[in-house]
Amino acid sequence: MRALIQRVKHAKVEVDGNVIGQIEQGLLVFIGLGKTNTLQTAEKMLKKILAYRLFSDDGDRMNLNVQQVNGGLLLVSQFTLMAETRKGLRPDFGPAMPPDEARELFSQLVAHAKNVYPNVQTGSFGADMQVSLQNDGPVTFMLDMD
Repeated sequence: MRALIQRVKHAKVEVDGNVIGQIEQGLLVFIGLGKTNTLQTAEKMLKKILAYRLFSDDGDRMNLNVQQVNGGLLLVSQFTLMAETRKGLRPDFGPAMPPDEARELFSQLVAHAKNVYPNVQTGSFGADMQVSLQNDGPVTFMLDMD
């Protein structure tokens, strides 16, 4: 599982011109699910995302997590994060979880996130989404978890 996390001033996801998920200050998180990932993997990743310290404290150091700043969490499924890109000029999506399984696991991840954190928004699994954001910093990290 991979999560590309971006600290944002605001972010939104649109499908067919309609806003389906939107946050102010917080984290925009693109989630890539691999074939071997489980609900336990997803829960562990969510715990790390919520605790990851990338917001500034009073001393302007990255010491605060999204929960401590009462930030939003916008979760967006993105299978392309799982692409194998080391060889050739075309991405290999073989490592990505099949769509039906990924839809179910992403849905479970979102349900768990909403259960443990009150400010969660999402994109739409498998949809052609338009994602807009204002990256704060910019601050962007790739988190990997097996």
